[in-house]
Amino acid sequence: MEKLAVLGCGVVGSGVVELFEKNKALIQKRCGKKVEMGYILDLRDFPDRPYADKLVKDIQVILNDPDVTVVAECMGGIDPAFDFVKSCLEAGKSVATSNKELVAARGDILLKKAKEHNCNFFFEASVGGAIPIIRPLHKCLAANEFSAIAGILNGTTNFILNKMIKENMDFAAALALAQEKGYADKDPTADVEGFDACRKICILSSLAFGKHVYPESVYTKGIRDVELRDTKICGLLGYAIKLIARVQKLENGKILPAVMPMAVEEDNLLSQVNGVYNAVMVRGDGIGKAMFYGRGAGKFPTASAVLGDMIEELQLDHTIPSQTWENVHDNDFIENFASFSAKYYFRTSSTDIAVLNEVFGQIGEQIICTDDGETVFLTENPLNERELDAAVKALAQKGVQVLAQYPILES
Repeated sequence: MEKLAVLGCGVVGSGVVELFEKNKALIQKRCGKKVEMGYILDLRDFPDRPYADKLVKDIQVILNDPDVTVVAECMGGIDPAFDFVKSCLEAGKSVATSNKELVAARGDILLKKAKEHNCNFFFEASVGGAIPIIRPLHKCLAANEFSAIAGILNGTTNFILNKMIKENMDFAAALALAQEKGYADKDPTADVEGFDACRKICILSSLAFGKHVYPESVYTKGIRDVELRDTKICGLLGYAIKLIARVQKLENGKILPAVMPMAVEEDNLLSQVNGVYNAVMVRGDGIGKAMFYGRGAGKFPTASAVLGDMIEELQLDHTIPSQTWENVHDNDFIENFASFSAKYYFRTSSTDIAVLNEVFGQIGEQIICTDDGETVFLTENPLNERELDAAVKALAQKGVQVLAQYPILES
């Protein structure tokens, strides 16, 4: 009988164990093997848990047992997770992980190790929780050349923005509610500053375009500065502000990944993704557009994705060649963010339309002049970063301040 092991008995790790035990007969039927939960690695003791007898504190116990063929890594972070996963792969044990930080930072190394030792390193749960997106990219959609991926990849920020849009909460109140409900950590930095979404778009970019994209190469801006005023005005114009993680393949062959708040038109399905849900829109030359939607986090949704990977790994006796990307030593294939171009939502400290037209050309028909001397408008033409900076400076020279600006996501 083959054994499974789980590294880390926190929220996700305990969820993997509980879901496995609950559906053990079904899982065995679907993988076509007799399999049991062998070990759970954690430094803590859980004497009251029904699986307390399976707890170990030394990774060597798992590495030295030849009956352990598949391991779930649910520890989070890079250290010691990287060393543990690498050791498992070197021992020929396949690994499934929910750890987006690990995959984004060291995925290229671990995929190479898996190939060298004829096992697999799977990470479906690292991007969208229960949403299947990794497997579709390299299997179901493998015949496509991808041109763009855009999505809402962080449920915490989506919950916060949704409360601002729908219930008139300011950012601080919406964040406090997210923390109260357990959607946001006590330290919400990774979520609200966009780091979590950045790691996830790195993984999707690497898989879709075949070269490892590191978080340091991705322009990242979070939602901390989003004001309630702009969420309300955007709604009047038919847009919703969302934290969008996106990557686009440019005409020069390079890719441009980024994470930032964007104004999303209400006709775009991404604008309708609310609460803690996530969604990913994929563009390919064969499919046109395809959207994947569902819960992006949570104990059992994430555990479901981890176990899905483990079941496939139990079925395999070889490395899957399609779930991989190249280790790279430079970022020449990534375009500088200065080349980013989009139409923009602006809120400025002037109602003088003539001045705005002088700087931007015709600023378009969707204009709101407020009673307190502000003008909101959408540009008719895209602006790149150089043009955007020049416009903001030109307005400043005329005594006009840009109070808010958001790029508009292409439909």
